[in-house]
Amino acid sequence: MFEFEGGDLMDRSGAQRCRVAIVEDHMLQRVRTEELLLSDGSFEIVFSGESAPEFVGWVRETAIEDRPHLLVLDLMVDRRPSVDVELVERLLTAGLRILVFSALASPVLVRRIVRAGVTGVVGKRDSEADILAAARATARGEGWMSTELAAIIAGDSGRPELSIQEERSLVLYASGLTLDQVGAAMNISRETAKQYLDRVKKKYSSAGVEVRTKLDFGRIAWTDGYLDPSAPTASGD
Repeated sequence: MFEFEGGDLMDRSGAQRCRVAIVEDHMLQRVRTEELLLSDGSFEIVFSGESAPEFVGWVRETAIEDRPHLLVLDLMVDRRPSVDVELVERLLTAGLRILVFSALASPVLVRRIVRAGVTGVVGKRDSEADILAAARATARGEGWMSTELAAIIAGDSGRPELSIQEERSLVLYASGLTLDQVGAAMNISRETAKQYLDRVKKKYSSAGVEVRTKLDFGRIAWTDGYLDPSAPTASGD
């Protein structure tokens, strides 16, 4: 189903324009990413959408010569499942180069995506100059990773190891959503969402960190880098 043009996508002078697809569910972030890449003069935007399934549907209907060389991909989508690692592996095998451009709320997911073969990883708090440099490097097949992101991928051996679903439930709940809203965002029942959070609580308790209240969930999410403490939160009980 998937096939993308290989070879040299863009020379070091940027003389050849690189076709780019963007998957980002936040409209303002997506629009600014488009503007940033277009301002460089080396990139042509051929797709811009909210989710990986939307991108895949577009690829199926698009001729190979019009498909992107490079995919700029956000991993975490609000109120929808996170990006599937197996899908990323299939896209990479088919010849697509992928730059992860994400807030990196899930270190476990980032590490799995990197192990799948993604060579470019850049954070949303990085400078626009770094974002452009990362896009150029990934288009050429070169690795790109900031020091901060390398630390995230290396992981913290002292932190309890959570599954992707446990991390997702922690992030949503600590952001201020209710259990019902967490379940709806993850497409699971309220009871299943509670089970994930209970597992998070148990793992942290085993590590000597007491978790009893919603504020405690927020504290561990901020302390361990799952959430930015300066980011706004939703209202919920």
